[in-house]
Amino acid sequence: MGRWSRVLAAAAVQWLDAPAGLRWLDVGCGTGALSAAIVVGAAPVSLVGVDPSEAYVDLATARLHGAPATFQVGQAVPLPMPAASVDRVASGLVLNFVPDAVASVREMQRVLVPGGVAAAYVWDYADGMQMLRSFWDAAIAEDAAAEELDEGPRFPICRPGGIERCFREARMTDLVAQPLVIDMVFRDFDDYWDPFLGGQGPAAGYCMSLEPEARAQLRARLEATLPIQPDGSIPLTGRAWAVHGVSP
Repeated sequence: MGRWSRVLAAAAVQWLDAPAGLRWLDVGCGTGALSAAIVVGAAPVSLVGVDPSEAYVDLATARLHGAPATFQVGQAVPLPMPAASVDRVASGLVLNFVPDAVASVREMQRVLVPGGVAAAYVWDYADGMQMLRSFWDAAIAEDAAAEELDEGPRFPICRPGGIERCFREARMTDLVAQPLVIDMVFRDFDDYWDPFLGGQGPAAGYCMSLEPEARAQLRARLEATLPIQPDGSIPLTGRAWAVHGVSP
């Protein structure tokens, strides 16, 4: 998913259209995809990335070496930052994984200066993330038990209005919500299929839990249902739900 999260991060920063020279915080920075997009697209005076994974923090630190960015291990609640210490807070592909998304947005509000802006986005697992929607539809057609792992039903925040409700409940003001859509064109079927053999994430974990024969049947169903073009490429799109709001 890394290549697509980088494309989405760039689209999100462009959508936010923030002026240069601001102090930023990236909540759940992971390996630094959104942080890198902020450095390139928003020219911050400083950026702090926070993530609970020490390994991810190390990777982000190495990736943005030389940029005005620092990374530290920490949780979304509480954030390891003083109150009113940043101008912008962003969180990419994270809020559906935190135990209390509203509490996380309230923490974003706490560390923002009055009038500062917080933003977040999550993949639309229920419908708009075609790479995964195609996978789970095929998996469920082969094995009804796969529905328990489908991210769509599991993450209601990833449906229309879900992430916006979190910001509203946290009492952020001047909310602006918008879908962000990126092209996801796979070179050929193997380019689509091979990431599911890595075992990382619910879809890949499910795929690799199958017996070889069942995995081959799933592969065949996907090959029969995906929109494979005459040149072998597979043009899909990925949609995320995004929102930003102002700290009162």
